[in-house]
Amino acid sequence: MKGLSALQFVALGIIWGSSYPLIKLAGEELSPGQQVLGRLVLGSAVLVLIAAVTRSRLPRFGFVWVHITVTTVLGMVAPFLLLAWGEQRTSASMAGVLTAATPLLTLALATVQLRSERATVRRTAGVILGFAGIVLVMAPWSELGGTIGGQLACLAVAGIYAAHAVFVRKFLSDRGIPPISSATAQTLVATVLLAVLQPFLGWHTPSSVGWHVVLSIVSLGVFGTGLAYVLYNRLIADIGATGASAVNYLVPFISLILSAVFLGEAITWNVLVGGVVIVASILLGEDQLRPGAWRTQSGHAEAAGDATPSGGEPSRGGEPVAEAAPAGREAS
Repeated sequence: MKGLSALQFVALGIIWGSSYPLIKLAGEELSPGQQVLGRLVLGSAVLVLIAAVTRSRLPRFGFVWVHITVTTVLGMVAPFLLLAWGEQRTSASMAGVLTAATPLLTLALATVQLRSERATVRRTAGVILGFAGIVLVMAPWSELGGTIGGQLACLAVAGIYAAHAVFVRKFLSDRGIPPISSATAQTLVATVLLAVLQPFLGWHTPSSVGWHVVLSIVSLGVFGTGLAYVLYNRLIADIGATGASAVNYLVPFISLILSAVFLGEAITWNVLVGGVVIVASILLGEDQLRPGAWRTQSGHAEAAGDATPSGGEPSRGGEPVAEAAPAGREAS
């Protein structure tokens, strides 16, 4: 990996990993709906500006917008709201590790839904190992990780992202929609949907909004929902889809570190060990543990280049999943 690509790789990992503590901070004074609407408005503004500069047009009006709307609900609206709600009831570090199970759940769902992703002994073993890691992270025998409701909400985010990745593969990836056009269309649709839903979600009026909350929303919108997408696609172009998707293995541990340093959250042994088990299960399911596998698949991804299907987006830290990434994403 060249110097510039390495910097982009680390920057993307920090952006996605920092999303969890930022959501936690924003949740101190804002409702889940307010958080999500704020970040979507800012993210839409960034992507519209990028689309204008690059002269990327939105998809033509037609039935494809129904698919875009479904993708928006699965990739942004539902997971963003659930994550904001869940982090009010559990730790940011717990949320980061649980949503890191997205590729694992995508692997399980794709095996059932996609003919090209048939079940194998290796995939099955990876799924079983991964679910053992999830149980270890959630630690139902302990009360240190927050409420079970908050944990389940964060785990549901991973499941919804998995459904998002499979839906994109089946209904959008072969339509030739440029990635920036797809991302811009989806953030705009998500903003409209949240604006319509907001009156039903409740509006919390805090006595005051601290600068840490304002900076959290701005960071989530501009960086986590806007610029992260650009970075991710630059990485795909530079080092291939497989190499770029490896940033997802860093995200939960960056989340752990930042949550401990800036939020003072304790990193319990079960969250750390469970996170390692989840990452190992994903590597096993994707056949990345055998010698030379990573180099070979990265080479294939780079050789594929522009042949990689478009139509998906990145996903960690509450962001949508890259359709090109193996076994699913985002992000978020």
